[in-house]
Amino acid sequence: MSFFRVYWRTIGLVGPDRPLAIGLAVASVVLAGLQFAEPVLFGRVVDALSKDRPALALVALWAGFGFAAIAANIFVAMYADRMAHRRRLAVMKMFFEHVVELPAAFHSEAQSGRLIGIMLRGTDRLFSILLSVFREHLTAVLMLVVMLPVSVWINWKMGLLLVGLMVVYTSLSAIVVRKTRRGQEVAEGYHSELSGRVVDVIGNIGVVQSFVRLKDETRALQAVMSKLMAAQFPVLTWWAVTTVLTRAAATVTIVSLFGLGAALHDKGEISVGEIVSFVGFAGLLIGRLDQLTYFLADLVKEAAAMRQFFDVLDQRSTLPEKPGAPALAVAAGRVVFEDVSFRYPNASAGIFDVSFVAEPGQTVAIVGPTGSGKSTTIALLQRARDPDAGRITIDGQDLRDVSLDSIRQAIGVVFQDPGLFDRSIAENLRIGKPDATEDEVRDAARLAEADGFVAEKRGGYDTRAGERGRALSGGERQRLAIARAILKNAPILILDEATSALDTETEARIKIALDRLSQGRTTFVIAHRLSTVRSADQILFMEAGRIVERGRFEDLVRRGGRFAALVEAGTFTVEEKNGEISPG
Repeated sequence: MSFFRVYWRTIGLVGPDRPLAIGLAVASVVLAGLQFAEPVLFGRVVDALSKDRPALALVALWAGFGFAAIAANIFVAMYADRMAHRRRLAVMKMFFEHVVELPAAFHSEAQSGRLIGIMLRGTDRLFSILLSVFREHLTAVLMLVVMLPVSVWINWKMGLLLVGLMVVYTSLSAIVVRKTRRGQEVAEGYHSELSGRVVDVIGNIGVVQSFVRLKDETRALQAVMSKLMAAQFPVLTWWAVTTVLTRAAATVTIVSLFGLGAALHDKGEISVGEIVSFVGFAGLLIGRLDQLTYFLADLVKEAAAMRQFFDVLDQRSTLPEKPGAPALAVAAGRVVFEDVSFRYPNASAGIFDVSFVAEPGQTVAIVGPTGSGKSTTIALLQRARDPDAGRITIDGQDLRDVSLDSIRQAIGVVFQDPGLFDRSIAENLRIGKPDATEDEVRDAARLAEADGFVAEKRGGYDTRAGERGRALSGGERQRLAIARAILKNAPILILDEATSALDTETEARIKIALDRLSQGRTTFVIAHRLSTVRSADQILFMEAGRIVERGRFEDLVRRGGRFAALVEAGTFTVEEKNGEISPG
């Protein structure tokens, strides 16, 4: 994306504030005219006084223009600030919604810390660009457009000096933009890497501390910082040299104006007041060119961040939703996989020719070694990804033909990683049902064996769970995840190692609650514990992405195949106790 395309696309983000932006542009035109009038009136006053003419009316007009310029400045500054702040937050919300809606395939490759850095830096740059454009630089550009032709019309010899000054500024800026653009893009890449690394370390602080990684991680961070400075410093040097050269050009222009003005005055070709006006023009021109030069320098620095920002916004979901797609209507909950295949990009892993039927109310256990395709199968059921071949239906409806939200509303999930937010326990539970009453929240917690430990917390249900639930034990987190699914009360249920963090006694109690929850619901279970899979209506044993065995537990053990071999080898340990099989 070219430099100017990034700039215009950024300006285009004014969106609903376009009427205000137009109003600010009109105010900038007025302001440019008022400011241009000041040196002209100043020169007229000087000529009037030098020729003993009345100057009071000119002074009054000058004062009126000055007060009008102040009022226009106040309007522009106030409303440009408000618009920039409002658009920054609105675009941040837009970026957040866009990223959250992107599929698992995107998030599996994108680092969360880097995305946060891109969002914050991009919206900060947006604020800076919008504020400076509408508060200052639009006025500056308009003044240049008016000032140079008028100055040449007043006195072409003096006007050409001003034109020469602008040519020098423009040429230097163009050279520096070409020299620094690539370097700034590299620097922005290191900025994003820095953000990603910091979030990565803080997110894994337990690992960092337990493996005594603080010094190593600090050194790695310092290495990225060194690369950042190595890329950034040459850019800063170029712009520093440009500033010195442009200031020197401005000084030479002022001196030349006085010299040329004095020579022309001796010939009677220009009055003292007109010389004063041209010096005023030069002051305005230098000020505005300085503004635009600094703005251009900032723009070059900001363009790389905005380019990264737009690159993320341009990411398109690999899960397209058909226009006007109807909501999934779950009448019974019959789930069918028909010759479903999916391969991960640039990898051999996936699932292949998977077919099965989960009848309404059945519990289907999916088991197998790591990498066998269990989680991929469940991800496809939630339409986190789309199959490469075959189709998945719920009550006869192809998941690709219905809305994504309705699919996810119809499925309750208890993940192996509970995924709790740094909010109160009650808020975490209400994610399953935002309008749940306090009694409903407590009932769900009670069914999940969570009410007891919550009551013992000092803040009860107002206790914060901590980032990713770190203020709670593993078993507590998982019980809350189960309570959240109970509260959601979805017709299809997925239990992804839902009891893996629980002791045997607690698991036995929760299994009663899960059995009760599963009644009348089509339930999918990913588990390694026999107590979880033994009572399943159907067990699918997967290996290398394919279903190699299927049937009830007793049938599979009696058949003496791969599943039975794993049970016999101890991967699943059968231990009779009080007529039940307990986990081993």
